[in-house]
Amino acid sequence: MEIKDIESAIEGILFASGEPVDVERICLALELDSETVDRVANQLADYYSFERRGIRLIKIDNAYQLCSAPEHAEKIRKALETRKPPQLSPPALEALAVVAYFQPVTRTYIDQIRGVDSSYTISLLLERGLIEECGRLAVPGRPIQYRTTRDFLRTFGLSSLEELPPLPKNGEEEQLSLLLQNASTGSCGTVESQDTGEE
Repeated sequence: MEIKDIESAIEGILFASGEPVDVERICLALELDSETVDRVANQLADYYSFERRGIRLIKIDNAYQLCSAPEHAEKIRKALETRKPPQLSPPALEALAVVAYFQPVTRTYIDQIRGVDSSYTISLLLERGLIEECGRLAVPGRPIQYRTTRDFLRTFGLSSLEELPPLPKNGEEEQLSLLLQNASTGSCGTVESQDTGEE
C-alpha cells in the first residue's frame, strides 16, 4: 500500500468516526504495523498544520482523531450554535481537577479535599462524559473509583495526562481548578454545564 493510499485511508477512517480511533484498530483495518500508522498519521498532522487547513489531526493517548483548528473555534461556534454554552462551573471544575490529578479517586476523597458533598457534581461530570467509573476500592463498602476520560483530554486540548500543568508547590488543592481552567484551550469539545446544585 502506497503512502498516499495509507494517508487517504487513515483520513477517511477518522473523518467517518468523529471520535478517537485506537491505533490498534487502524492497524487491523489497514493491515499495517503501529510504527507505520504513527509515522503516516504524524505526516498528516504536520500537513494540516503547515498548510493551515481547517482541521487538525491530534493524538489522544493511543488514539487519533480529526478535529477543528483551534484558531477557528469562535467562527465554528458562531456557525453551529445559537448561543455560547455556559462554561463548567467552579465547583465542577474543582471536582474535575481533583479527579484529574489524583485518579483513581472515590467520591469520599473528593468530598474531603473540597470540604463539601460532591454527589451532584460527580453525576454532572459523568453525564458530560468527562469522568467514568473505573472499579471499586478494596475497603469495606467497596466505594466506586473515578478517573478522567478521553473526552476530558480532548475537551482540555491534552494528548495525555502528562500534559497537565504541575501542581502548586504549596499543595493548595483549591488552586487545582485554576490550573484546569488555564489548560482549557482545546477545540475538539466544549465543556457545558448547568451546575447549580452546590456552592
